[in-house]
Amino acid sequence: MAKILLACGIAYALLYAANDVICANVWRDYSSASQTISELSAIGAPSRPVWVAIGLVDTVLLLAFGVGVWGYAAGKRSLRVTAASLLAIGVLGPFWPPMHLRGTPATLTDTMHLVFTAIVVPLILLAMGFGAASFGRRFRVYSIATLVVVFAAGALTSVQGPRVAANEPTPCIGVLERVNVGGYLVWVAVLAVVLLRATNARQHVTEMSGPTHGAAIGARGALRTCRAREKAMRVRKRRASLAPGRTLYTGKGQ
Repeated sequence: MAKILLACGIAYALLYAANDVICANVWRDYSSASQTISELSAIGAPSRPVWVAIGLVDTVLLLAFGVGVWGYAAGKRSLRVTAASLLAIGVLGPFWPPMHLRGTPATLTDTMHLVFTAIVVPLILLAMGFGAASFGRRFRVYSIATLVVVFAAGALTSVQGPRVAANEPTPCIGVLERVNVGGYLVWVAVLAVVLLRATNARQHVTEMSGPTHGAAIGARGALRTCRAREKAMRVRKRRASLAPGRTLYTGKGQ
């Protein structure tokens, strides 16, 4: 069951990317280069019904993955923070208010769309930041590099945000936002792979730690302990023989 939950992280990332491609093709006049991802689910957009339907499935996958990460954490606080952040993103997903199409007067739902964005973005950064501290150096370096890319792409995307509301041209905003979201999705998939490998390693150790193997390990441990004690006694004797006021025994007759 644990592996299935963790594998949902890979499925989540792939399905989100597929949803983007599918909806961009449903809306024939849509431009992935100059329009945001949020416009695919905008009120009145031809692609909205498809986005919402696939998005609900994707939300379930993210929640399942969050549960899997929480279960694997087993008391590791940094990974628990990552799991909690992913679960929070999943819970907020279905309630994310949609924006209106460009050229339509903004209402409360447009404002709330921005509010939810302002909540989810820090949660993503929080999940990645604490996740980076949960594993080895390679994953940490990768996570930090991804964080930099995601933050930079997000900042450049937000610069053009007011132009979307004003129905002005936004060249490359779609590319920048997809770099931002894509970096996060790839990171989730990589985290899932890392956790799956770690789970396999745990199971291997558990299988190898059966009664016979455990007795063998215990015997070897006891032997090492005896040898360590003997070595310590020899060291103490040597030091005592070299102490002031004592004669070093050379093996010759007195």
